[in-house]
Amino acid sequence: MVYIALLRGINVGGKNIIKMAELRRVLEEEAGLSRVQTYIQSGNVLFESGEEKSVLHKRIEQAIESAFGISVSVILRMASELRSIAERCPFTEEELAKAAESSVGESLYVSILQEELPVEQVEKLQATDFGEDKYVILGKEIYLLYSNSSRNSKLSSRLDKLGVPATVRNFKTLHKLIDLADAISSDRCG
Repeated sequence: MVYIALLRGINVGGKNIIKMAELRRVLEEEAGLSRVQTYIQSGNVLFESGEEKSVLHKRIEQAIESAFGISVSVILRMASELRSIAERCPFTEEELAKAAESSVGESLYVSILQEELPVEQVEKLQATDFGEDKYVILGKEIYLLYSNSSRNSKLSSRLDKLGVPATVRNFKTLHKLIDLADAISSDRCG
């Protein structure tokens, strides 16, 4: 199976610096993962394994902490799950077009959570006015549509306070990860 490990908070603002070549080496040699690839510097790792998610999740976090002295949250999804996340985008074409017109940079993101949000956190989100920014919670994902910019958004700052390990990716990155996972699968089958 092809998995994607999404690391939270590495190589951001000069903190938790990890070189991708070194990360690939550690995950292959220390964690025993196969065909490890990385995409951009923000902690997107693709690999193959026949093992269960829970085992892999712990092993990856431990290998990173042991090798780099950094404790990071790792969100793990199978390639098929990532594809499902992209396909389930809940926003209409009109909403996407309007946000793209007014936004500085990317407007469509998804926060990928380790587990579903507790009810009290969902209620806190629902009780907050985020202006023109929109969100939709579907299982272990929160779809985000920014009307201006994710950087100064009240919604973005609120996501960091949900109490559930999560990491955010824009849809451009999400689609690139799906393409890379497809290439790994077709290379193995072909």
